[in-house]
Amino acid sequence: MTADIDPFISNAQPGQLLARGVCRHLRSYDFVTVEELVPTRGLRVDVMALGPKGEVWVVECKSSRTDFTSDSKWQNYLDWCDRYFFAVDQDFPTEILPDDAGLIIADAYHAEIIRMPDEDKLAAARRKVLHMKFARHAALRLQSYRDPGVPAMFGGET
Repeated sequence: MTADIDPFISNAQPGQLLARGVCRHLRSYDFVTVEELVPTRGLRVDVMALGPKGEVWVVECKSSRTDFTSDSKWQNYLDWCDRYFFAVDQDFPTEILPDDAGLIIADAYHAEIIRMPDEDKLAAARRKVLHMKFARHAALRLQSYRDPGVPAMFGGET
């Protein structure tokens, strides 16, 4: 498929292309996803995935070595998920990524989990908060597609 046929490809940033492939792949695990969710002030995850048993995965998409080395906040995401992954493209130097994080190789169309991280279960109270944030984020995003003016009317983000 080319950019002529798929307008998303020609308009997306490299990290958004990775996120798209990741979200497509996670559906094969029966996970649903949202992008750019804010779990707490000062953090915004690239992809949050909610599994069929309520599990929460966070995927941080890194488009280059510089993108990874300039990110000083990624460790703060560990407290907001059961499993944490980096998603990169096939040319990324994966040896610079931490061994205990999950690894996903992705492009705009597909992805593959190369390394599954150990599970570090969230506390029940935090899980409930994240499920609510996930649901509200997804609902607001859907409403913004159906009625683009609504978020601006109420000062909400999608």
